Amino acid sequence: MKSLQKLQEFLNNPAHKIYKIVDFDAEKDSLLPFDFTANNTELTTEILAETTTFSSWVDEKLALNSARYGIGGYNEHRTIYSRSTHFDSDEEPRRLHLGIDIWGKAETPIYNFYDATVHSFKFNDNFGDYGATIILQYQLEDLTVYALYGHLSLASLSGLEVGQFIPAGEKFATFGIAAENGYWPPHLHFQLMFDMQGKNGDYPGVCQFSKKENYLENCPDPSLILKYTFLSATPKTY
Repeated sequence: MKSLQKLQEFLNNPAHKIYKIVDFDAEKDSLLPFDFTANNTELTTEILAETTTFSSWVDEKLALNSARYGIGGYNEHRTIYSRSTHFDSDEEPRRLHLGIDIWGKAETPIYNFYDATVHSFKFNDNFGDYGATIILQYQLEDLTVYALYGHLSLASLSGLEVGQFIPAGEKFATFGIAAENGYWPPHLHFQLMFDMQGKNGDYPGVCQFSKKENYLENCPDPSLILKYTFLSATPKTY
């Protein structure tokens, strides 16, 4: 049985409780889907170049739509990564997003969706990188799955140890400010991996389009997890 099918069967079993990742009340809170592809002509080079200006744009959109969080965009071919040379290479730039972003306020609490141990953690301090990063390891019956939590506060890394147990439902991190999260507007990058491929404290969250098939096979859609917490709410558009 393939890893994706095993994951789907585990999550579809009502005996397995999946906890929230961020606080969300579907009865009163709204979500705003963000489009960071070339279709979003509002996001000019000038806005993207300056993190403060980019953050103001995100905040304004959330406020205008009375949205608690912005959401985007697994398997989304994004133009916003042109703001950082971190995603460039001689052969082909990396532009395809492999996780789901939850855009919100700095210090927003992050909770663990299921019992896990700390696989690794790191401060990936490049412009456009993850900043403070935690990777948790989950044993879902006979399936091992890893989850990367990126763009965290530096305080989230304090006191962590590899192998440390993080129980389901526990708050273990918060959204970081720009100086701690890779110089982005505050948000969480949430990504699943079946195979860490020998990496520690880091795993590509954006890949080259030509390598899309291999990366998407290893990185399933995180909405498999998020739908049990808040993605079932009806999003507003802008």
